[in-house]
Amino acid sequence: MDLTLQDRVALITGGSSGIGLAAARLFVEQGARVGVLGRTEEEVRRAAEALGGEGRAIPLVADVAYGQQVEQAVETMVRRWDRLDIVFANAGVNGVWAPIDELQPEEWEHTLRVNLTGTFFTIKYAVPYMKRRGGSVIVTSSVNGTRMFSNSGASAYATSKAGQVALTKMLALELAEFGIRVNVICPGAIETEIEENTQKRDLEHTGWAAHYPEGKVPLTGGGPGKAEDVARLALFLASDASSLISGTEIWIDGTESLLQG
Repeated sequence: MDLTLQDRVALITGGSSGIGLAAARLFVEQGARVGVLGRTEEEVRRAAEALGGEGRAIPLVADVAYGQQVEQAVETMVRRWDRLDIVFANAGVNGVWAPIDELQPEEWEHTLRVNLTGTFFTIKYAVPYMKRRGGSVIVTSSVNGTRMFSNSGASAYATSKAGQVALTKMLALELAEFGIRVNVICPGAIETEIEENTQKRDLEHTGWAAHYPEGKVPLTGGGPGKAEDVARLALFLASDASSLISGTEIWIDGTESLLQG
């Protein structure tokens, strides 16, 4: 199986930690040059240096919720390496989880803007450069909103994740004539920092209580997966080994969503 990415250029949003950083490591190991995009200058700089510095990775500071920032970051990377072959639209937030009658409009809008509109901006501004040679777009969605609906209060998050799957399928067909493949990864419980940034409010009496024997992830004996598990799937989808796969969602959750769905 050919997983090499020699001489290819990849943009990874949310690339300074978690799944994004794990993917960046694998991409660089396979020969790619990577633009590590994130909101915090110090974090993206540190990540890029750890990946090998200017020859292998460059830091890109942008908030994916703002199109002009994303556009400028993409242009910076293309000026540096004169091509763009792979986009991993991985940046996202869990946002606020709360009963629908308590979820504030601005909380809903923030989650949708980062997760769904941010994915739109990332792909929109990358596609003109990808049309030159073709390539691979990979989107990080979730089991929530795609195969699992039992996390009460996560209506904004789940909606944004379902929207990413629909966007992926639309663009897979639209961009096929340019040799651009578009796929979406739907992780379950993964050891990352995103859970620490989740604000859950007044959920005690929302939804149905359920008991899951031996934890929530059957394949692992109950525990969450690792960022590296998802990164390996992203590498496969970025490489020529997946050359006929497009418009497809792939769940990577150790059967968690089948148990909890």
